[in-house]
Amino acid sequence: MKRTIIVAASLLLICGAYAELQNVDVGGEVRVRARYWSNTYETGINGPGEIRIPNFYLPKRPIGPFGAVSRYDWDEKDNDLDFVEQRTRLNVDADFTNEVKAFIELEAYELWGRDFRSNYITGADAAAVTTNDVEVYQAYIETNDTFGVPLRLRIGRQEMKMGKGWLVDDITTALSGRSFDGVRATYSLDTVDIDAWFSKLNENGASEQDGDIDFYGIYATCDAVEWLKASVYWMYIRDGRSLNDTNFVAPIEWLEDAFDLDDYDPTNMHTVGARLFGGISGFDYDLEMAYQFGDASAAGFGFKPTGFLYGDDDAEFDAWAADFEVGYTVEMAWNPRVYVGGAFFEGEDNRDLSVIDWLNPFYRADASVSFNRLFPGKPYSFILEIGQDMSNFWQLRGGVVAHPTEAITAGLQLAMYGVDETFDAPVTFTVGQFKIPVAPALSFWTDESSDDIGTTAHLFVNYQYSEDLYFKAGWEHLFTGDGLEDGNFIHRYGLEFSGGNDDDDSDYFYLETGLKF
Repeated sequence: MKRTIIVAASLLLICGAYAELQNVDVGGEVRVRARYWSNTYETGINGPGEIRIPNFYLPKRPIGPFGAVSRYDWDEKDNDLDFVEQRTRLNVDADFTNEVKAFIELEAYELWGRDFRSNYITGADAAAVTTNDVEVYQAYIETNDTFGVPLRLRIGRQEMKMGKGWLVDDITTALSGRSFDGVRATYSLDTVDIDAWFSKLNENGASEQDGDIDFYGIYATCDAVEWLKASVYWMYIRDGRSLNDTNFVAPIEWLEDAFDLDDYDPTNMHTVGARLFGGISGFDYDLEMAYQFGDASAAGFGFKPTGFLYGDDDAEFDAWAADFEVGYTVEMAWNPRVYVGGAFFEGEDNRDLSVIDWLNPFYRADASVSFNRLFPGKPYSFILEIGQDMSNFWQLRGGVVAHPTEAITAGLQLAMYGVDETFDAPVTFTVGQFKIPVAPALSFWTDESSDDIGTTAHLFVNYQYSEDLYFKAGWEHLFTGDGLEDGNFIHRYGLEFSGGNDDDDSDYFYLETGLKF
């Protein structure tokens, strides 16, 4: 905590050296949410998972960095998951002369019961576990009308949300935020806003060619007319971490170069996209599409079949994604908005094996690289992707949102989900809950998994008690599809297997409250 205060004070002093302090505002937020999942996870949201298909049942097959291990069970016989989480934020916003300001925000995220200081059996007290409890969530210097032009410049740790937050958002969950260390410039005219940024995602302290991960981008929006607004963007991630399958003596390294093995270049991922949105006469719409391309060496590195030394150093990003929604607000009691929409994230699954590949002693595995969603915000399902990490899937949705009173908002959404590229599992026979491969050595003998993930129904009610205080409750039910029990690679952006012990339906409940001040 002492270090945090020193950092905050230092920033204020730096700003004070160039401008005179005019005004200081102190604010913050407290949010608490109780959550419960049934028939969903093996052990917890982040695992560890359970091995669904052992590696020796998948000889020569390029399964990927996590193997056929699943965090999900879809089984009523296993334990449910519940906890209460709390986020506390405190910020200081200091305005100076010459259009200069400093903003500092501290954040603490906790699960209830993790820091209790007493043992109820013995009465013994102990210090709470406070490691990294308080973090500097944001700390930046901002100038407006910089150099006499309509340019805002932010330097330091800051939130970033581009557009509706489809690919870059300032939240990871409703209670957990995301901030970036970097520089962001925003140039604003009457109808055009242009954002450009550079941020550091990982600093290794080494040369430019080794260790760092950098995130760049340009995002431009034009809102000349109400019914047609448009955004275009380019985002770029460069991952310079060194990747090596082997570290042999020079002659063998020369042979690897000759056969194009163990040659991982820095990962370069480009994402270009466009968004059209607007509304008129009760109608509203939002359509966004993106294409991703570039060198995917970091992903290809993890695709080493059992017994193989080398991953796929030729892996490439090459995938499309889209999200759309069209709505209409009816001018009547409760002002209901009815909408339909959908999403698509192109996937790749090269994990099958032909007979020729199986017989070929020089077979080289190909990676499976699906669309990388970068840093998204709102999940498409609170059960299926609480970490916003699904790819290689599609969704169709429809629903209604209404306002029974000025303070109450209620909504219902139905959604269907499916797999883009399915997984070919070994042909098996079932004994109880166990699936036994008929001929595990014949890894080309497979059976395609179902592409049906399931259907969800999500109901929520939000009560705005006052301008600053709200209460919210919700329930989502998943009608589990066969594709979840069979197993497909849809999580961790298409790199992680999601297969269950069973196909039992799942439920998710939440209660939430928040106060800003």
